[in-house]
Amino acid sequence: MRTLISTAFISADGVAEAPGGETGYRNAGWTFKDVEFLPEAYELKGTEQKEAAVMLLGRKSYEAFSPVWPDMTEFADYNKMPKYVVSSTLTEDRLVPNWGETTILRSLDDVAALKQTDGGPIIVHGSIELNHGLQDADLIDRYNLLVFPVLLGAGRRLFGTADMATRKLKLVDSAAYANGVQKNVFEVIRAAS
Repeated sequence: MRTLISTAFISADGVAEAPGGETGYRNAGWTFKDVEFLPEAYELKGTEQKEAAVMLLGRKSYEAFSPVWPDMTEFADYNKMPKYVVSSTLTEDRLVPNWGETTILRSLDDVAALKQTDGGPIIVHGSIELNHGLQDADLIDRYNLLVFPVLLGAGRRLFGTADMATRKLKLVDSAAYANGVQKNVFEVIRAAS
């Protein structure tokens, strides 16, 4: 069974929307505006590329990343790996040809089936709506979070608001950097079955 990892930049108040400067959002680019860049605070991103075997995205994140990431040297490992996009509306003709093998999944049941296959970890970037669905379906196994020392107030949050049973997390890795960014890696604790 594959491990499903959700990775995100989040503000101290949990906002994950538009960290890199996507247009049309009030706080777009908040990871770069008020926080000094320190390379060591982003080492987790390189580790994720080496660890992941498959990338999973929601439609909106796919449409935002696919025109840009294939040409970025810092994402070279992602270019080679299979990608899955969860969408009920995306069609094959909307997939970009230069970003490797991409498969459209139509439901969270399809994601659950993907998790049951052999292979390395599945990593989810961005994809806030997809994250909410994955959380509600209890499909996420680990959270790789870089928490930025800003309060944004407005914006979509990584964690949904569905009424669910308490889920415990185990902190398995953490670090604090001179620019105030904190790395928090949590595993989801599940009762033994």
